[in-house]
Amino acid sequence: MPDAAPGPRADGPVAVAGHPGAAGAGPAGADPRKTARRTAPPPGTPRRGPGRNGGWTPWLYLAPALAVLGGLLVYPVYQLGLISFLRYTQAQVSGGEPTGFRGLDNYRELFADDQFRQVLLATAGFAAACVAATLAVGCALAVLLTRVRALPRLALMLAALGAWATPTITGSTVWLFLFDPDFGPVDRLPGLGDFSWTYGRYSAFLLVLLEVVWCSFPFVMVTVYAGIRAVPSEVLEAAALDGASQWRIWRSVLTPMLRPILAIVTVQSVIWDFKVFTQIYVMTGGGGIAGQNLVLNVYAYQKAFASSQYSLGSAIGVMMLLMLLAVTLGYLRLLRRQGEEL
Repeated sequence: MPDAAPGPRADGPVAVAGHPGAAGAGPAGADPRKTARRTAPPPGTPRRGPGRNGGWTPWLYLAPALAVLGGLLVYPVYQLGLISFLRYTQAQVSGGEPTGFRGLDNYRELFADDQFRQVLLATAGFAAACVAATLAVGCALAVLLTRVRALPRLALMLAALGAWATPTITGSTVWLFLFDPDFGPVDRLPGLGDFSWTYGRYSAFLLVLLEVVWCSFPFVMVTVYAGIRAVPSEVLEAAALDGASQWRIWRSVLTPMLRPILAIVTVQSVIWDFKVFTQIYVMTGGGGIAGQNLVLNVYAYQKAFASSQYSLGSAIGVMMLLMLLAVTLGYLRLLRRQGEEL
């Protein structure tokens, strides 16, 4: 007796690859490539990510932080900008004279002041030197952390974090004592004698720069070290096998991969070093002899509180804010042009 013909399977007909009725092939007789072209979105249509359809939910979570930032940042900046357009001195504060609107006269007075232009150039040069030195020391020590064993790495991390956690005024006082011409241990070295580091303009700036780098490099070191640890080890091993030196690996392999992290630490360093106040004020006695070590933050403090010209001090603060915003946005725009995602 011949076997009965097999009946249809419970899970449906078997799909044959390339057959018009195969699963996913579309309607009968339709070309799958044409169907895919019809259903694909146009080239210029932005792709929606899973986080773009959240509506107002993310903003509700951010509302408390935005409210705090609005009270601590937006309103003071508004008051700073408002006072910079007024005639606001001790006479107006005490109520002896009415407050008058000056418009841009405060800014014109600043730009006409030779001392302001000198302080602006000194601040830019000093901040650039601090940023370059901080990045160099921080990146070098970050690479060193990847080359040493666990115990030296732990000791270096603890020492760096200790410097980072030290209050600025305490660190400035300690560094001032170390370089004191009478009691400081540094001047006990052969050849220095009783050299006064805070007397000369450039030696005082150098002393402050060393203190700024000392308290700033740990942030760069820890951040860059975390970025290096995230780089696949196979990439570094391949570069080493190709005969690349450590400097070549850093310049050609690590730097392009760490560019977003380097952008963050660079912007942070620019902001911190451009508005240095405590180190200059403590270590040079308020700006050095005859104001030779003044920077914009100390100069604004002297104008606002020592001379009671609050409107001029506010104008200096507004200009510092605008300059920092311009530098930050320009640097980020340059990175975006290079195709970096930030």
